[in-house]
Amino acid sequence: MKRSFGVGGAALVATLLLGGCARRVEVEPEPQAAQGSVSDYYPLSVGNRWTYRVNGRDDKQVTVEILKQEDGYFHDNQGGQLAVDAYGLRDPKRYLLRGPLAQGHAWTNVVSVSSTERYQILRAGGACDVPAGTFPSCLQVEARNRVDAQATLVNTFTFAEGVGMVRLETVVETDGKRIPQTRLELTRYQVGGRETAAPPSAPPAG
Repeated sequence: MKRSFGVGGAALVATLLLGGCARRVEVEPEPQAAQGSVSDYYPLSVGNRWTYRVNGRDDKQVTVEILKQEDGYFHDNQGGQLAVDAYGLRDPKRYLLRGPLAQGHAWTNVVSVSSTERYQILRAGGACDVPAGTFPSCLQVEARNRVDAQATLVNTFTFAEGVGMVRLETVVETDGKRIPQTRLELTRYQVGGRETAAPPSAPPAG
């Protein structure tokens, strides 16, 4: 099963039940937060370009390039349309990333009568590694969409500050299992006129 709902996500609500008279008070850890604004994590400008390898295969790659700005959106060569407004990064139907850029922040998009997407920032501010390099400040966002009574589509996006989306992993959850669908990893990118490619692979030892 391969279905896509864009760059999108889900908030899982956790409830803590306290019982009894005597309780030990525990201090919750401070949620992590990322530096910068939403626009820093997906730079939008005509000419910006990102190339991803598909499912770990260097011989199978896809390039996303912003071709024009029209009607308030930046249009790319894959048919995508993105914009940043006062609330966050969005396409015509959904917010893909919304502030505050803090771990645990969640939001919901109702994209049709039968489709509700739920998003949550799983990680904020830590480093991430992809073939294009190591980036010090990243966001990981989970997007969940109930496909039917048995299956939920889960997209996990990783955004790097000053770069854009560096990883996308899609799985289907069904019968307690997670079935991988697609994995995209950034191998090279051009943002603001500066092009960066993955470092060459090290020769085999011995």
